[in-house]
Amino acid sequence: MEKIIITIDGWSSCGKSTLAKQLAKRLGYVYIDSGAMYRAITLYFLRNHVDWRDEDEVHAALQDITIEFHYNKNTKQSDIFLNAEDVEYLIRDLIVAEKVSEVAAIKEVRQFAVRRQQQMGKKKGIVMDGRDIGTTVFPKAELKFFMTADISVRVERRFKEMYEKNPNVTIEEVKNNLEMRDYIDSHREVSPLRKAEDAIELDNTHLTMEEQLNFALNFLKEKV
Repeated sequence: MEKIIITIDGWSSCGKSTLAKQLAKRLGYVYIDSGAMYRAITLYFLRNHVDWRDEDEVHAALQDITIEFHYNKNTKQSDIFLNAEDVEYLIRDLIVAEKVSEVAAIKEVRQFAVRRQQQMGKKKGIVMDGRDIGTTVFPKAELKFFMTADISVRVERRFKEMYEKNPNVTIEEVKNNLEMRDYIDSHREVSPLRKAEDAIELDNTHLTMEEQLNFALNFLKEKV
């Protein structure tokens, strides 16, 4: 079977990574979490007190960043490594979540990440999720999905995810964070979040994980 590129874009906490991992596992493809790349860059900026409003500081900082994905035998998933350090869990902290959309909106940061994402896709056989994968990173991808869900459902999903790591987080904080990220993602000047013209919309507000996978697989059969 000829390998293809599958892109999954959409709003925060719509289950993009869940579907991407499902498809990658089913097809034996490589899953690449583009959002984790922006989170890793944000973590580096925060740790090193980089003023991301300063173009020179951003440029200098990016020269010192190496991002790789390595397979984790215990979780059977790919972990992201920032300068050889496994930061898979560190990038999920709320402080990173609060700043990542700001950092991801910076033109040079996006160019830096997109170059690496496109390199990863040269051999195809990948599933990548994010905000601009089907529009900017792989505009010629063979199969594109755009995911959405009701805001109340998204807030509940994100709250459950974050509460496990930080019991002090409130649902109001999570709601405010999601709304802020939605606005920044869809209004940024460089590669704003939007549905590609040839993307298939998947609203999983009322779908189970199995149902959303079957939805995607039905369209996959037409492509391969």
